[in-house]
Amino acid sequence: MLLVKKKENYVFQFEALNHFQGLTHAIACRNGGFSLPPFDGMNLSLGVGDDPATVTANRKRLRQMTGGGVHLYTRQNHGASMRIITRDAWARGEAIQTEPVPADALITDVPGIRLVIQTADCQAVMLFDPQKRVVANIHCGWRGSVANIIGNVVSCMTSEFDCDPGQMTAAICPSLGPCCAEFLNYKNEIHRSLWPFRVGAHHFDFWRISRHQLVSAGLSDGNVHASGICTRCNPHLFFSYRAAPETGRFATLIGLDVGS
Repeated sequence: MLLVKKKENYVFQFEALNHFQGLTHAIACRNGGFSLPPFDGMNLSLGVGDDPATVTANRKRLRQMTGGGVHLYTRQNHGASMRIITRDAWARGEAIQTEPVPADALITDVPGIRLVIQTADCQAVMLFDPQKRVVANIHCGWRGSVANIIGNVVSCMTSEFDCDPGQMTAAICPSLGPCCAEFLNYKNEIHRSLWPFRVGAHHFDFWRISRHQLVSAGLSDGNVHASGICTRCNPHLFFSYRAAPETGRFATLIGLDVGS
């Protein structure tokens, strides 16, 4: 379930993640920013045609709304590449980039970093291991689901940080729901192994796909939480490419607090 954090409905949170001390997370909807139509609101993307100065102002506002920290963005490319930021690499300055690197998933154990994923119908899937104090944020569209980027990230957290999937909590953020995820050419686009998640003739339940991939990777089903909110059905709250191809991107972020 999602909670409204602010009266203005600018930021949402998962109740399940709010139980953890020293963890910051947020889903910043499209409201509260400075962009003009068709990007009206809190557009966080520099790659959709919005004024760069306005996007910079929106990103600054996002930092203010979510308590500061170092916000890490990537050039999302609907692939399965990951960027890992370790404490040692961060201390040596190796993880600092002047330009966002191509990646669709971010993983870190560094306090003070906020991992930011931008979406407009694709899923952002947040992961947290409270024992090893490691967080991840995944940009997962249909191509990411086909590539099982979720399973790859869980495997990476296990191999690189000695995480235990059974201890992880996952949150599937607002995205295209089974009501609107129509794929007329699914036989050419979506792998046959995912066809059991088809709803009706051409629609797919990608929320269930992500849950299945998380549980298959070792997470407990009870530790997987989905918002159940379709972005296309709620264009007043979230950007949706299916609803309006010329639109902005809203943000999901997660990170460890300094001192945690």
